[in-house]
Amino acid sequence: MKKKDIKILLVDDEPDILEIVGYNLTQAGYQVFTATNGKDAIKQAQKLNPQLIILDVMMPEMDGMEACEKIREIPELKDTIITFLTARSEEYSQVAGFDVGADDYIAKPIKPKLLVSKVKGLLRRLKEESVEDTDTITVGNLQINREEYKVIKEGQSIVLPRKEFELLYLLATKPSKVFTRAEILDKVWGSEVIVGGRTIDVHIRKLREKIDDDIFKTIKGVGYKIEFNGD
Repeated sequence: MKKKDIKILLVDDEPDILEIVGYNLTQAGYQVFTATNGKDAIKQAQKLNPQLIILDVMMPEMDGMEACEKIREIPELKDTIITFLTARSEEYSQVAGFDVGADDYIAKPIKPKLLVSKVKGLLRRLKEESVEDTDTITVGNLQINREEYKVIKEGQSIVLPRKEFELLYLLATKPSKVFTRAEILDKVWGSEVIVGGRTIDVHIRKLREKIDDDIFKTIKGVGYKIEFNGD
């Protein structure tokens, strides 16, 4: 996909943020659309089907957390990348953001050039995913369909946020292989994207809760692997 065809929805209730960030992203060659609250963000997202949504957290009418959660429930927007851009940088706030389906969490203030660089890193995932194999992986009692972002366990469908699915898919491509933290960050988040040190841990914890605590193995000081009985 060419840069000029990429649509970015910027959501913030501060006019200065919309103007400055919007200007720099437009100058970088992207199509930029704006909204000032969560409710408008959902309407705009459904209308535009953007490749990236940049969300503030604290907004009137509906905050960014609730908006993100609702957007993740819309099938047509399952491939949309969502990142928070907010002054709230506390760890619990970041964890909450990932829990509702965000792909990244960017703290304000941030220099425009760095923001554009991080956006490029996020959007790089679009190109990588377009050439990846989309066949179904069957591992243990799981069927994982990358094309449909669907996980079936013993006949039951399990709905996962985007990054949780991608992490599960990565580990399932090579059962028993230990993926280092660096590998996981590069494959799932992209090497240009800076995320908190606990990001992987948070996503593994959520997968353990939803899939099976026993199959996700922590290799202390190295990374993670997925392993079924008999592997």
